[in-house]
Amino acid sequence: NGNAGFQQVLERLESDPLCQRLSLKSFLILPFQRITRLKLLLQNILKRTRPGSEEEVQATQAYDALEKLIKDCNENVQRMKSTEELIYLSQKIEFECKIFPLISQSRRLVKCGELTALDFHNPSPKWKVTTRPIYLHLFNDCLLLSRPKE
Repeated sequence: NGNAGFQQVLERLESDPLCQRLSLKSFLILPFQRITRLKLLLQNILKRTRPGSEEEVQATQAYDALEKLIKDCNENVQRMKSTEELIYLSQKIEFECKIFPLISQSRRLVKCGELTALDFHNPSPKWKVTTRPIYLHLFNDCLLLSRPKE
């Protein structure tokens, strides 16, 4: 988005009849869609092969290899999404000291959300309750509490 030249070239390529007006995103997703279609095709082939035949053995091996490939692709997609979340968070969160590296290969965000902290003050006979928002970021290896910058 920040590179105007790239945007212009991308728009020109996407409007080209050769690309059939498909976006860059669709070209990036297309190979993965084909892999999942291949899985369906192999399932149908396995249904129609004779049990115990050489064709069944080969189709089963191909199906198992394809399932492993799909599983690896899904894990890599999840890993990339997790890394993108960490990068986004590291840009939003400002630490007072830089001893905590938020971005790590093994770290992933499990859950995050806003909470309300209650502060009880008792300077007089009446209790005074104040609230302030805090954010909880639960990672697979640590828990981070943050508050909006004042």
